[in-house]
Amino acid sequence: MGRGRGVLGENVEQQANAGEITWMPDPRGRLHAADIDAVPDVAAPTVVLADTRPAVRRGVRSMLERSGAVTVVGEAATAAGALAETTRLRPDVLVIDVQLGGEDGIDVISRVARTAPGTAVLVFSEVDDDRAITSAFHAGARGFLGKDAGTEEIVRGVQAVAAGQAIIGKAIAGRLGAWMRPASTLDPYPFAQLTAREREVLDRIAAGKSNPAIARELALAPKTISNRVSAIFTKLGTADRARVIVMARDAGLGRG
Repeated sequence: MGRGRGVLGENVEQQANAGEITWMPDPRGRLHAADIDAVPDVAAPTVVLADTRPAVRRGVRSMLERSGAVTVVGEAATAAGALAETTRLRPDVLVIDVQLGGEDGIDVISRVARTAPGTAVLVFSEVDDDRAITSAFHAGARGFLGKDAGTEEIVRGVQAVAAGQAIIGKAIAGRLGAWMRPASTLDPYPFAQLTAREREVLDRIAAGKSNPAIARELALAPKTISNRVSAIFTKLGTADRARVIVMARDAGLGRG
């Protein structure tokens, strides 16, 4: 891959499809996408490994230590152990699975972000569903790699998060472009032809509320609600209120 960068959200989808992605903050605090080859080398970051399975910890430790670029200073098999070792050793990076037996690795990430802000978190997990990934980043993780990652990818991942960057692995990078598209290009609302005001009314229609009840709830005149209901029916192509309710509920509205 080349070494070019693009503003996140503009050409990140193409880069994501090509392989792993690193996010680099520019001087204005915005994130830029960079090829993995652009990750700078840093002096042997220290690492604590947290995984319930001894075989996984041994394997990752062996890969990292053989590289000569990373120093493993501790291990943990539980959430409490991960917190204790991170607090005691203050490593540059905590490499953690989001599933620590019956314990929640996401909670550990959040607590590490608060209690040991100098430690970057790199998730290394078989779990790669969208919810786990976004939850990990929201909790404070800087990277997420699948357990199919090779030695070079893991080492570079550790170096990237230790250097203050964020990284997402090859196995899940292809989904990154969809997450990072500008919100203006996505309209998750099922009836995009409706105005914001009409959507407020439709949601209440879907909940089975009458026009007078909607008018009271929105503090509007009954005539205003009647006009909006008529506009909604026209845009949805039906004058049957029951049909509109079915359409709206099938789309997930009126269930709040």
